[in-house]
Amino acid sequence: MIGQHVHANAALKEGTMATYVILYTYTTEGAKNIRESVKRAGRIRQQNARVGFTVKDVYWTQGSYDMVAIVDAPSEEAMMGAMMNVVSAGNVTSVTMRAFDAVEMSRVLAKTMPLPDDEEPAKKAAPAKKAAKRKRKT
Repeated sequence: MIGQHVHANAALKEGTMATYVILYTYTTEGAKNIRESVKRAGRIRQQNARVGFTVKDVYWTQGSYDMVAIVDAPSEEAMMGAMMNVVSAGNVTSVTMRAFDAVEMSRVLAKTMPLPDDEEPAKKAAPAKKAAKRKRKT
């Protein structure tokens, strides 16, 4: 169950929410109650909405993880508290990853420093173009 609402993180702009991808694995206890997992997910989705979270979707999966959830959280602190509540219930273990859409990733990339090699291809391309033009003239 996602936990109590915490005020928005200063890193998030007013009105925006951070997106997270959560990978769940059933514990032995959770596997015993697997037939109730769809109903439980529905209840949790409703509880989350009341405290400021948006569960975009939940998928039951095959492979290394049993479930995947995509969640928008009002703050990092709220998400951390929510995951503590989930894990302490004893039905699942989880891996939580902050996810960035294309707009957010563009903002992140705009704040990065250029690497020394980032400028090199442009400098190398200019002499190569000049040499190609000279070959065409002869």
